[in-house]
Amino acid sequence: MAQNVIVPVIDLTASASGSTTPEYLQTALAFGSQTAFSFSGSSGVIAETAGFYRIYAASTIEGASAVSISNRLTMSDGLSTKIIWEHYAATTGDVLTALNIDITVFLASGQSINGVSTSTLSGLIGSVRQVADVNGTLVNPSGFSPQ
Repeated sequence: MAQNVIVPVIDLTASASGSTTPEYLQTALAFGSQTAFSFSGSSGVIAETAGFYRIYAASTIEGASAVSISNRLTMSDGLSTKIIWEHYAATTGDVLTALNIDITVFLASGQSINGVSTSTLSGLIGSVRQVADVNGTLVNPSGFSPQ
């Protein structure tokens, strides 16, 4: 016999209950899935594959010059460049400033994120890890398998 009664189905699996890996653990830096970078008076590409990246770094500037000094993160699409973060100092004397960086960025196809340090009296040092691909599919830390 057919019934006109709706019978609820309750999913009690781990993923349905919300007990998946928390986002802050999923974005953790891991030995096998992070890339270190260091710039002092130089610049270079930090990441250039489409996707989401976590950048964790420190910026230091020693203001012992009459010249303006900066460390920055820039994004480029190959035609133009935009500054997305900058640590700037225009001081003289023995002043040392330091800032921490912990940001997540998205790169579309053909874009890159770059580190720039304008002086040997400054340093931009850290690491980068892809946390999701271009479609938003999470990339777990190397060696981690959720249960």
